[in-house]
Amino acid sequence: MISRLYSAALRGVEAQEVEVEVNARGADKPMVMIVGLPDAAVRESSQRVTSAIGASALFLADGVKTVNLAPADLKKEGPSFDLPIALAMVAACRSEPFEFGDCCVVGELGLDGAVRPVKGVLSIALEAKRRGRKRLLVPERNAPEAAVIEGIDVHPIRCLRDAWDFLEGELTIPAYQLDRRAFFESHRSYEVDFDEVKGQYVVKRALEVAAAGNHNLLMVGPPGTGKSMLAKRIATIMPDMTEEEAIGTTQIHSIAGMLDPKRAFLTTRPYRSPHHTISDAGLLGGGSNPGPGEVSLAHHGVLFLDELPEFRRSTLEVLRQPLEDGEVTISRAAGTLTFPSSFMMVAAMNPCPCGFYGDAKRDCRCSVRQIENYRQRISGPLLDRIDLHVEVPLVDYKELSKTTASGESSATIRERVVAARKIQQERFAGTRSTTNSTMSPRQMREHCVIGAEANGFLEHAMEEMSFSARAHDRILKVARTLADLAGSPEIRSDDVLEAIQYRSLDRKLFS
Repeated sequence: MISRLYSAALRGVEAQEVEVEVNARGADKPMVMIVGLPDAAVRESSQRVTSAIGASALFLADGVKTVNLAPADLKKEGPSFDLPIALAMVAACRSEPFEFGDCCVVGELGLDGAVRPVKGVLSIALEAKRRGRKRLLVPERNAPEAAVIEGIDVHPIRCLRDAWDFLEGELTIPAYQLDRRAFFESHRSYEVDFDEVKGQYVVKRALEVAAAGNHNLLMVGPPGTGKSMLAKRIATIMPDMTEEEAIGTTQIHSIAGMLDPKRAFLTTRPYRSPHHTISDAGLLGGGSNPGPGEVSLAHHGVLFLDELPEFRRSTLEVLRQPLEDGEVTISRAAGTLTFPSSFMMVAAMNPCPCGFYGDAKRDCRCSVRQIENYRQRISGPLLDRIDLHVEVPLVDYKELSKTTASGESSATIRERVVAARKIQQERFAGTRSTTNSTMSPRQMREHCVIGAEANGFLEHAMEEMSFSARAHDRILKVARTLADLAGSPEIRSDDVLEAIQYRSLDRKLFS
């Protein structure tokens, strides 16, 4: 007899529905054959499934069971097909046809029949809803993640026996209930705040500008000036993630296996800080079965690269595509996958190898050649893609000795950032752009018009500092953001001058 059940396979950040077919026929010796382009983990499921069926006291007739995973040209990876294969095998061994109804099933099985969590359940829930499935059976630990998607009943499954009894109608497993609005509101707080940073008012201003227009930023300063501390707090002044953004970010973390029951859904912007020894594949994504890298895990959040010149130059150069396109494409023999990677890049570096070049109180021990080699590790094209460059000086003792908060809180700064972002949303309504940093050349011609005085300042800066054409565009985009923060419909001369100030650092240090 043939039985059929629906499951899903992951491909990149998306899921694709898979039909699990089982044909049971008599034979002298029992055998399970799995076809449909399975990987090693799927082929090994035959041993887990037969053991789990026996441990669950479910009937499995002798003979050959042929398991087909359709479509046959889609590679099936991972152990998430264990539970649907087991249910379909039990159904195929019945004397009467068994209808599973309009449901989708995923889950890994233990030898005792326990159902273990799997990756990518959020993407699978989205695919099941798109296909019109009414019920989704998932491991109990994955239920909070899947229940975020409205329009489909998510049933948490503890063991194979419970799943079978539920489908037979002998056991009631209520759909997992999640108050999405209350969940979002209760999980949006951060553990850090900008008022904890003493001094550094100029740097805080630059970070506010960066957050308002989603601009990339580079901080340059000696060790101990608070660069990492500032970077960790950037997400706290960015607008709250929308539900759509949260779902997109959680999808990526789910596929990477980085969710747990206590953190089944991301409602705050991610902050990723990879070590400078990271490989190209670790940063961009890849592997034999391509998975997301750090640039994708930072989607809709912040990617912080500390000690920027210490990263391998080849690793830094591969950042160009995600910085420009907001996505990264990985090509392998098995196919080409695209992962979203729309993030704000924040980088930090010392002015020289020892860190004290230009310091008024401490002497630099580096030679001219060492300083030159250190700075040349960052290419001009990469610097051109960083909108703001700001110096981070040492904080004086008077600021450090203050016992009360010496600056604005994250909530206060975020109000101004949200107001500026709202202006940009209205400006770019109906287009692919969402912030000033993503403006197209045509949009720049419309929204970045400057007066004669501001144009003279910019022309002088271009000639004196040898800015590239890309740097010219970055200055205008930052100036547009400064005007939005001030609530000005037009870009003023002061906005252009401040934007030029944020670009002068690269020519000062890297010429």
